[in-house]
Amino acid sequence: MKLILIYENLRIALGSIRSNLLRTILTVLIIGIGITALIGILTAISSIQAAISSKFTGMGANSFTIENRGMNVQVGKNSLRQKNYGYISFREAMTFKDEFDYPAIVAVSYMATGAATIKAENTKSNPNVAVYGVDENFIEVEGHNLKWGRHFSNQEIRDHRHMAVLGSALAKKLYPEGENPVEKVIALGGAKYLVIGVLEEKGAGFGSQSDNIILLPVTNVRQQFSRPKMSYKIVVKAMDSQQIDNAISEATGLFRIIRRLTVHDEDNFNVNKSDNLSRILIESTGMVALLASIIGLITLVGAAIGLMNIMLVAVAERTREIGIRKAMGATTKAIRNQFLFESIIIGQVGGFVGIILGIFVGNLMSIALEAPFIVPWNWVILGVVICLVVGLLSGLMPAMKASKLDPIESLRYE
Repeated sequence: MKLILIYENLRIALGSIRSNLLRTILTVLIIGIGITALIGILTAISSIQAAISSKFTGMGANSFTIENRGMNVQVGKNSLRQKNYGYISFREAMTFKDEFDYPAIVAVSYMATGAATIKAENTKSNPNVAVYGVDENFIEVEGHNLKWGRHFSNQEIRDHRHMAVLGSALAKKLYPEGENPVEKVIALGGAKYLVIGVLEEKGAGFGSQSDNIILLPVTNVRQQFSRPKMSYKIVVKAMDSQQIDNAISEATGLFRIIRRLTVHDEDNFNVNKSDNLSRILIESTGMVALLASIIGLITLVGAAIGLMNIMLVAVAERTREIGIRKAMGATTKAIRNQFLFESIIIGQVGGFVGIILGIFVGNLMSIALEAPFIVPWNWVILGVVICLVVGLLSGLMPAMKASKLDPIESLRYE
């Protein structure tokens, strides 16, 4: 009997929704916009976090960097270091590379400039090419792959050879017809370099130029871009990711010896794991997610008020119908359930529309950042629950009002 009553209430509720289609569509849009704001913003933030993780884990979880302690990174209130210390010299970097006796690969590099212009025959790049001086281990440690040609050998590094490896974006700019640049000669400043390799496309993001670069032997850069206080970067890639903390301890101890620090001296250099910066950025987006959630919930409160108002109008419009149903034997509970079912159905339809739109809008950020497609299942489930609660709360007052109407007065209405 109860199932028949529930079915009858659902049938009447659906019939009422169909007969007032315009009002229903407007109500669904009110709730859908609220859910779209909530799911869309949070999906976009999840996309940003996924992109950050993807961009900054290119070196792998088993890498860490030794840099000048004055080269600080600050995001929001988080800062790695703020005091300026001694620069890492070429001698110190190479000594560390030669003496670091641990199952790991060590790469030494130096960013000479981020505003170089490269010429190739009749073609010239924009003055925004990043020039890196690297050693023979740089490509493997930094997570690059070769599309054409090869990387520098250890002997070519030692001989200060005028050779170059091009990033994919730079190669396309210099050779727009898609020809292989290997064995071609390019000009940088007043020097000419033989191209021996081209990197595969890696993608750029968050201000990086991982494709618009040119790699030169670090010894050559040391001569051609000589300047005071050149500080080199050391990247260490441990063979076993489980031993990364031991490798960091070994590297810190060795570099303290190289820099002649006593037991009482603090480290005058930074040792950063490859995921440090991504972790700081992801933590910073957490506050944005909290604020976005508050904004979305405020929007949903507005949607709930709108739904309640529309349901109250529906009760006033259908007063005579309610009187007829009561006169035919409908109980107070049946009338109340009818309006509650209407409110819940409208809320769930609005939630479904909002979830679909929210995922689509949020993943526009994934497309822009070339991140994986995100479906925030936790927020989807929460959205369904919120819409259920909104439907219940919005329909409760109108349903109670409808159920308490006097049948005689209702029949005399209008």
